[in-house]
Amino acid sequence: QVQLVESGGGLVQPGGSLRLSCAASGSIFSIGIMGWYRQAPGKQRSLVARILSGGSTNYADSVKGRFTISRDSAKNTVYLQMNSLKPEDTAVYYCSADVINTARSTIRSWGQGTQVTVSS
Repeated sequence: QVQLVESGGGLVQPGGSLRLSCAASGSIFSIGIMGWYRQAPGKQRSLVARILSGGSTNYADSVKGRFTISRDSAKNTVYLQMNSLKPEDTAVYYCSADVINTARSTIRSWGQGTQVTVSS
C-alpha cells in the first residue's frame, strides 16, 4: 500500500507564491511519473505539471513560466513552486505518482488534495 501526503496549500494574495510538497511512502520499489493536478469547483480535474523519473517536465499552458515542478527521488517527494499566482489558480491541488510497488506492479496513486486559494 502506498500513501501520498501533500502539504503547503493555503490562502495567498494575487501575485504571491506558494510551494506544495507531496511525499510518498509505503511499499515502494520505485516511482515513475509524478505530477500535480488541480480541480476547481464545477470543473474537471486537469494536469498542471508532471515530471518523469529522468527529470523531463511538462506544464499546462496556463502555468508555464510561473510554476516549477521538481522532485527528490531519494525522498520520494515531488514539489510544485507556484509564483505570480492568479485568482484563476484557485483550486484543490492533487499530487499523483506512478508507483512500482515491491510486487513490481504499477499503480497510480493520489494524494488527498490541498486547497489553494488566491484572493485579495
